[in-house]
Amino acid sequence: MIDWKLAANVAAGIAGMQPPPPSERFEHVAGPTEESARLVSAYTGLVSAAPLPQPEPIDRKGWIDSNHSSLAGVLDPVTERLGSGLGPLGAPVSAAAGAVLGLEVGAITGLLAQRVLGQYEFAILEPDAPARLLYVAPNLAQAARQLDADPGELLRWVALHEVTHALQFGGVPWLRSHLATMVGELLAALDVDPRRMLRLPDAADLRALVEMAREGDLTTLVVGPERRAVLDGMQAFMAVLEGYAEHVMDAVGIELIPELPRLREALNRRRQDKSGLMRVFERIFGLELKMRQYELGKAFCDAVVASGGITALNRVWEGPESMPSLAEIDDPAAWVARTSPAAAA
Repeated sequence: MIDWKLAANVAAGIAGMQPPPPSERFEHVAGPTEESARLVSAYTGLVSAAPLPQPEPIDRKGWIDSNHSSLAGVLDPVTERLGSGLGPLGAPVSAAAGAVLGLEVGAITGLLAQRVLGQYEFAILEPDAPARLLYVAPNLAQAARQLDADPGELLRWVALHEVTHALQFGGVPWLRSHLATMVGELLAALDVDPRRMLRLPDAADLRALVEMAREGDLTTLVVGPERRAVLDGMQAFMAVLEGYAEHVMDAVGIELIPELPRLREALNRRRQDKSGLMRVFERIFGLELKMRQYELGKAFCDAVVASGGITALNRVWEGPESMPSLAEIDDPAAWVARTSPAAAA
């Protein structure tokens, strides 16, 4: 079991190392959320089968607590496997691993808690569990200052992104269950043999680790090369989710936000402008994939819409088989050809 109290303390300590400015101007999120729901539905045609979650302005601690609660449902069942098969050593190994993982999870979420602006959040492995629509008010205030952005425009722009996610998962019936299935397959493939934790790595292990870090492929080390196809599918899926939201926030926002081109340029610069420590964490824990998901996913969605409009892009929601592969993310024309009505005829 992960030491979640330790994780919470570490996360709170790291998140508090960068005090934000006053955030009162970002406490009123209902209006921008309602406006975004109307505009995004009109542009995309996505309509949620149930009312969207009530928007919630929260602080960094609130974001950490919410995400730790969701992560516990994903990670705790995996860590429970750590002590199996070790006899008397099982309990101390599990306790030590829980502390180490608590430190790691706390460090990651603490760093992210300094930067996340908004989130459509839900328990990944529970498709029927209620979702939350969160706005991290201190970070929005900090971003407005860093980007020299009008607070109202920034909030409306972020609302477009998060409401798009809410409409994706609320309006596409198979989406949450498909995500839960993919995550479940990856968790089942994790190598949690505790005996590996008791062995010092040899030179070959270290060479392989360095090479995988250089290639940004540390995830294969955890799930194993035999599950690479599942991992690739997950990355393509996430690229579509993020890219679609990025496309929508610009396509709808251009009529809504006068400063959008400058704001887009500033936000992209903010995502790339990280300290050396943050880049190290991204490299080790795979967080840099998030940035590539934004970039590659948006390029894919922009290209598909340019060739066939939003109707063509919405074919991604027809079923899991309509999702692009990782190769098709880099080749939108190939995906358009595969999924076009002419190809099905």
